Amino acid sequence: MPEKSCQLAHMKKLKVCVATCNRADYSKLAPIMLGIKSEPEAFDLRVAVMGSHLIDDYGYTFRVIEQDGFAVDAKLHTIVRGEDGAAMAESMGLALVKLPDLLQRLRPDVLIVHGDRFDALALAIAAALMNVRILHLEGGEVSGAIDDSIRHAVSKLAHYHACCTDTAKRRLVAMCEDPSRILMAGCPSYDKLLLARDRDDYADTIKRHLGSEVQTRGYVVALQHPVTTDIPNSVKLYGLMLDALLSFNKKTLLLYPNVDAGSKDMVRLIREKGIERHANFKVVKHVPFDDFVQLVSRAGCVIGNSSCGVREAGAFGTPVVNLGTRQTGRETGQNVLHLKDADTHCEIYSALERQFGKNYACSTIYGDGRAVERILGFLRSIDLDEPLRKSFCFPPVARDPHSSQDMDPILALAVDLGGTNLRVAIVSNDGTIVSKCTRPNPEKYKDRIQLILVLCKEALEEADRLKYKILGVGVSTGGLVDHQKGVVLHSTELIPDWSSVDLRTLFSKELHLPVWVDNDGNCAALAERTYGHGKGVESFVSIVTGTGIGGGVVQLNQLVRGSAHCAGELGHVKVSLLDDGPECTCGGRGCVEAYASGMALQREAERLKVGGTEPLNADHLIRAAKQGNPDAVAVLDKASRALGTCIVNIVHIVNPSVVILSGVLASHYQGPVQRFVSQRVRCSSTKFLTSDLDEPALLGAASMVFGAQNTGSVETH
Repeated sequence: MPEKSCQLAHMKKLKVCVATCNRADYSKLAPIMLGIKSEPEAFDLRVAVMGSHLIDDYGYTFRVIEQDGFAVDAKLHTIVRGEDGAAMAESMGLALVKLPDLLQRLRPDVLIVHGDRFDALALAIAAALMNVRILHLEGGEVSGAIDDSIRHAVSKLAHYHACCTDTAKRRLVAMCEDPSRILMAGCPSYDKLLLARDRDDYADTIKRHLGSEVQTRGYVVALQHPVTTDIPNSVKLYGLMLDALLSFNKKTLLLYPNVDAGSKDMVRLIREKGIERHANFKVVKHVPFDDFVQLVSRAGCVIGNSSCGVREAGAFGTPVVNLGTRQTGRETGQNVLHLKDADTHCEIYSALERQFGKNYACSTIYGDGRAVERILGFLRSIDLDEPLRKSFCFPPVARDPHSSQDMDPILALAVDLGGTNLRVAIVSNDGTIVSKCTRPNPEKYKDRIQLILVLCKEALEEADRLKYKILGVGVSTGGLVDHQKGVVLHSTELIPDWSSVDLRTLFSKELHLPVWVDNDGNCAALAERTYGHGKGVESFVSIVTGTGIGGGVVQLNQLVRGSAHCAGELGHVKVSLLDDGPECTCGGRGCVEAYASGMALQREAERLKVGGTEPLNADHLIRAAKQGNPDAVAVLDKASRALGTCIVNIVHIVNPSVVILSGVLASHYQGPVQRFVSQRVRCSSTKFLTSDLDEPALLGAASMVFGAQNTGSVETH
């Protein structure tokens, strides 16, 4: 938006309505309100109060607004009690019923909305539908839970943006928001925070709220809110935090959680544990912002999942223990210790011990004390004669001149070459397998290549008949693969005659499509990252239990491949040093694949003759064990311990958040292996899950095609 003088932009006062819904957003809005109020010649301030401000359980905090000298023009009771998802939805609906009357009565030129609360979304929807210009504060940030979805939805409805960091501004631009309508202002609350940092009356504030015996840096401030997308785990984590604080034995100021779904259960835990009557705790519904700033600035530690811990506390260098995922993605200073997956109160207690009383440098990530000045200047530049219709800045989209408008552009051809079967499928971008063909994997190289090409060409003919456009071919194969060149370097005896095979050149020449190739274990991990339990998880390990055993390791959202493409060869992790152990397909002895793979169990089934005269496999051994055959039970117990030992080694090396078991044997191994590992790895919070994906290798092969399209990567041939 071009800069204009106040006289050119509008000849009358700009009528600005500031809507505040809770104590947290008021701390950001109050400095702006004061700035607007201080310029009566340029602005006409209107104040609307709603949400938890008007609830006794949350301290009737609208009184603070009046005490600060603001005339409240409207009070909307919009909260439906219940503190669950349905109550939140009903509260938003109630707000939408009441807001049109308010906006018609106040008739603001601009409505200022803050943040990521459901109340803010109701305000933005009503204002957008009623042609009221919206200025959204703190758009473009990333935290966690439902907050991100609401924040981004408000950003898409807003006409103007005042964000806090350059990263947030870049995200808004990436979301196709008009850069000329985005102001990098900083956080308005920092305007007061930075002034409060040098105040010398903190001792009186501490004494008033916590008692005369409490000294600076000698207490904890705790504030944790529900994560509405995972309420049971959120409540569990809250209980662990309370237990840790009880054990920590320091004076603690505990603020009630906000009004979101799950808060009722959190308050119940406070009462069940006797926190309100405990001598170490002061439990409060609300602390005035100026006092709260002083208490945070002089605390020995702040703990919980409130944004004040990862934002405002940084201005003072106050140590913070951030629990769970509610603030995942926020930019933070060095003062924040993240504890995402605590399973015991001992882990939280250890984090408190580590952080309490430490000194950190003050951070200005979120502001330099001049946010209000910038926002007022931005408001002055708004041209009310400018068309209200919002425009988006979409990047140019290249179109294939040879493509048909009625063809689906988001399909891939996926090939999975396993130790037993060969599969070819058409897969859509959302992970749906549109069609699939399965055949036994031929033993000879020539027959194998010919069958793959026949099946691929049949699939392409079907796609053409259905007017699907295939973007490329992804190939998942056993063996050691140079994925950059698309070459199978070496394979075990599971797939004979399969070394130094340039699949990319061969298939791209015959199929006239770009081709991506990777190891089947890596493909399974890619599938979990894109469609399964690994989606959104920074660190996880995928283990495939099929004819052989494979896997993939993901760290910091990236697949670990290793310097010679050997990373993730989990089937060949040594679990026994005995030279007389079973021989592995790699030629060595003591590998987990030699004990726990489908091929290993088939060998033991044949040795024990557990299935009569029919061809035996792992299923016969598992059935015999379930029927009480002691030899079969012993074999499966040994296999589970071997796989468990492999996972113990993995957990100690990379400490993943999640271990995902997939393949035909996953459901059998999940229980015994998890019990084995949990008895031997006491310091980890790693979760064990069984994959929900029916064809992880196929889906991973397809994801290589879609991933390359999304990143603009093109394979050259």
